[in-house]
Amino acid sequence: MDSNDLEYVGFWPRVGAALIDSLVLLVLLIPAIYLVYGWEYFLDEALIKGPADVLISWVLPAVACIWLWVKLRATPGKMLVGAEVVDATTGETISLKQAIIRYLGYFVSTIPLCLGIFWVAFDPRKQGWHDKIAGTVVVRRKGGRTAQVAFKGQQPE
Repeated sequence: MDSNDLEYVGFWPRVGAALIDSLVLLVLLIPAIYLVYGWEYFLDEALIKGPADVLISWVLPAVACIWLWVKLRATPGKMLVGAEVVDATTGETISLKQAIIRYLGYFVSTIPLCLGIFWVAFDPRKQGWHDKIAGTVVVRRKGGRTAQVAFKGQQPE
């Protein structure tokens, strides 16, 4: 595919994708948490309630997200908006290392009042800080269809 068929995915489609991903996670995680801890989990103010909480609430979402980026180039939300996470230089699938760095980069992006997330709205390549740190971009075919990207050194407009 010609890189002229691609566009960087901006702030609002990415917000929509994140909301969809959050809903998917809630639908999957709330029953698992309930099975382990019961309704008391939702009434307890402690940040971490035990080892199963760490596994269900922190480890599994991280592993799933990283796996989806490496294997499918997108989470469910990004798939629904036709977006893919790709290497910023080559347009190819990101490496496991990039995926891990990108995931951890979300924490860097959100800590200072989500400034690194809002950065997407103003950056010419629509990169958040997590994208810049990991060397990734989020692209789609113009018109929102899924992009099977192969830049070969070229960049979308």
